[in-house]
Amino acid sequence: MQHLPIASIIQALENFAPPSYQESYDNCGLITGSAGWACTGVLCTLDATEAVVLEAVANGCNMVVAHHPIVFGGLKKINGKNYVEQAIITAIKNDIAIYAIHTNADNVLLGVNNAIANALGLVNTQILSPKTNLLAKLITYIPIAHVEQVRKALFDAGIGIMGNYSEVSFSAEGTGTYKANEAANPFIGDKGQRHEEQERKLEMIFPAYMQKQVVKVLIAAHPYEEVAYDIIPLANEHKQVGSGMVGHLPEEMPELDFLAHIKKAFGLQAIRHTPLLGKNVSKVAICGGAGSFLIGKAIAVDADFYITADVKYHEFFDAENKLVIADIGHWESEQYTVDLLIGILQPKFPTFAVLKSGVVTNPVHYFL
Repeated sequence: MQHLPIASIIQALENFAPPSYQESYDNCGLITGSAGWACTGVLCTLDATEAVVLEAVANGCNMVVAHHPIVFGGLKKINGKNYVEQAIITAIKNDIAIYAIHTNADNVLLGVNNAIANALGLVNTQILSPKTNLLAKLITYIPIAHVEQVRKALFDAGIGIMGNYSEVSFSAEGTGTYKANEAANPFIGDKGQRHEEQERKLEMIFPAYMQKQVVKVLIAAHPYEEVAYDIIPLANEHKQVGSGMVGHLPEEMPELDFLAHIKKAFGLQAIRHTPLLGKNVSKVAICGGAGSFLIGKAIAVDADFYITADVKYHEFFDAENKLVIADIGHWESEQYTVDLLIGILQPKFPTFAVLKSGVVTNPVHYFL
């Protein structure tokens, strides 16, 4: 069986959901183990409990990819007194790498909330609460004959994307000047003489986390010895990164029918919800896991239903008879995340063992 470095698995996951997109309180990334280890197999799960770690050992997998980080805060002692420490001890003793892909996977367009939307059959989906300050603009100046080679290199690096459009840029022509000193090696023009060159100003937007890569590609493709460029942070919304999702049902349906639809789609035993409003359901907002912080956003986009989890008693009042809040349970709302993880990894590593955990880690049970 093919053995890949764990770093290769991590790279595939982080290309899908960059770590910079995680929330400030989160702890995504490699929690135990080393990226330099040869990976013998990956087990995908929602929670990296001790039972899941032992399942990985039994299946010959030395990497567990989990949605929830088993460690959120610092551990001052590791002596097995709780389920977190027990899982960490077992992972370390058996050389199991645990990797968490949590709120960064929540916040990307095709991530956790998209899996929920697909389970419900929603169409025309978009991020419910897009994030800001995640974009930057590159401005550079290029001699006209070399514009296309630089532009193509930047496009090939994955920048210049806006929503459903790729290869987005703006350019305008002007005259640049410079005078090279004796230590310089000018691409064109004579040392000690001011040179004028017809140049094109090129602008492109890119995800801010890519800045180092963008500058590296620019300098490699640009003909000048000294490349003039600006990186400008943008406060614009990033339409493909943010919290929650909103979409439409292909056909509207009565509220009771929609509740039955939710129950079937997620295999639920019960749904906690606010009073029904006596109207058909068309527009649906969703957020996997604890999503009460988006109730106001769901109301603002005129959603008929808001599906999430971990809603507290007083937070149900926030519906204000403007929509129906449906709390389907934390584990239940995120259960399709495991299939999402497998869908990321299996196509990229088709000869490699990527397994779905058979351990149901949901700590909540219902007596009916």
